[in-house]
Amino acid sequence: MEAAARAGETAQTLDRGLRLLHLVADAPGGLTVTEAANRLGIGRAAVYRLVGALTGHGMLRRDGAGRLRLGAGVLHLARRAQPLLAEGALPALRRLAEQTGATAHLTVVEGGEGVALAVVEPSWTSFHVAYRSGSRHPLERGAAGRAILAGRTGAAGPVSTSGELQSGAYGVAAPVLGVPGLEASVGVVSLAPLDVTVVGAQVTVAAQAIAAALT
Repeated sequence: MEAAARAGETAQTLDRGLRLLHLVADAPGGLTVTEAANRLGIGRAAVYRLVGALTGHGMLRRDGAGRLRLGAGVLHLARRAQPLLAEGALPALRRLAEQTGATAHLTVVEGGEGVALAVVEPSWTSFHVAYRSGSRHPLERGAAGRAILAGRTGAAGPVSTSGELQSGAYGVAAPVLGVPGLEASVGVVSLAPLDVTVVGAQVTVAAQAIAAALT
């Protein structure tokens, strides 16, 4: 009985710690201990204990005003997870690139920007867009970022743009939805105009396949 009770307490503490991390992650301006306690529905003393443990592991930090913010340890975990995300997305990206004859990519949110995490070029075209993995851009520019923003509102349909990131380049992308903790999109970029109806459907199928592979 005592062992079961201790196991239950440990699980509850872990759950609260994870919930606290999510709350801080969703608060651009950080959180005070009081705000965190109110949102978690627990006492300040319990929050202080959680903060102490998470700070010790680098998952949380306090800024100059004493507000709770994510620590560098979260970035370390995120970087370790990125190769796994890319690996899970590659089969769908390869199919998409071959279907469309355009460069396919998985873009994720990092630091408020869109980052190309995985890129696959078509094998049969004479010319295609060279899109470097690791490329960054504002979410408000380009199909990949705009699709992520649309996904935040629950919109799953494709988004198309022309020349927003590179003159003469055309893009179509769709958000990856339903993967907890991940904001991402799947898209293609081409040197020629794309049929949004056809390519949009293909991009949406790829986004759904990647979501299924990652959940």
